[in-house]
Amino acid sequence: MSDRQANKDLCTRWIELISDGDIDAMSSMITPGWRMYGGPPVLPAGPEGLRALFAAIGPIDQKWTIDDVVAEGDRVVVRATCSCEQDSFLGVPAQGTRQVFTATFTFRIENRKIAEVWRNADDLGRLLQLGARVVAP
Repeated sequence: MSDRQANKDLCTRWIELISDGDIDAMSSMITPGWRMYGGPPVLPAGPEGLRALFAAIGPIDQKWTIDDVVAEGDRVVVRATCSCEQDSFLGVPAQGTRQVFTATFTFRIENRKIAEVWRNADDLGRLLQLGARVVAP
């Protein structure tokens, strides 16, 4: 298997594990200095940061579907769609409302492990699905 395919497989499996909430399996796939950008601010590095990420999200029923995967060198980009439900999102009550949104994850791979992840998701679209409104100043 090529490095490119191995990297793609690593990242798609990691996204699948998000749906399962399997923090231990995800932790085995990251470097000790793993970082995530585009999520909650000031996450610690490594597996502790991954645990802090899931703690910040709280209880959630989510299912990720992978739409596209592109790899080049040490980078993998995954575009995915999530269907989820949780008690609240960014302070907006969400209980009983299933939200569907897209996200793009850019991964940097180091020694067959995920070293960094950049997340860019349609959080505004998700808030609008929950009834939030944008009000001009």
